[in-house]
Amino acid sequence: MTFRRIPLYLTGLRILLAPVLLIMYGFNVESFWYGVVLGIGFFSDVFDGILARKLGVATETLRSLDSTADTIFYAGVFTVAVLKHHELLMPFWFPLACFFLLETGRHVFDRIKFGRSAAYHMWSAKVWGIFLLLGFTEILVFDFAGVGFIGALALGILTNLEGLWASIILREWVHDVPSLYHALTLNQRRQ
Repeated sequence: MTFRRIPLYLTGLRILLAPVLLIMYGFNVESFWYGVVLGIGFFSDVFDGILARKLGVATETLRSLDSTADTIFYAGVFTVAVLKHHELLMPFWFPLACFFLLETGRHVFDRIKFGRSAAYHMWSAKVWGIFLLLGFTEILVFDFAGVGFIGALALGILTNLEGLWASIILREWVHDVPSLYHALTLNQRRQ
């Protein structure tokens, strides 16, 4: 194993953790272990990008795979949250519906405009990732939906709006666009 493949393995790990969570639910494991898996998923997401940049392997393909891995992992997390505590999520049905419509609409828009999904890795998405960890830890480990989950939901909507706006204004597909400001700057530089 070469060190240059570690970011790929960390990204792949997140993809594998989604079915692990479902298996854990099937075997009715203690809530503590959901927190462990959430932590592993979160830190694999943090360090795959850091290591990819340090090792010079932050390619378009790896960054796109990273975004896909995030989607698969959190789809697994959300599925287990619904299975385990659907009653906690029901009061949030409207913002959840808004989030899923935005998320889906954004991917469809990106596919139509660029032929593939965006992989912006914006700063807002990084903050959102912290709140996803907090929010789903509340639900899966401590059996309540509080400030962490509400923050995750609000930031998910805002992050998707920022990403959609970036996709609207960018003329061509680019990865690693830190913010909407950077998307605007990219367009100005390429005129």
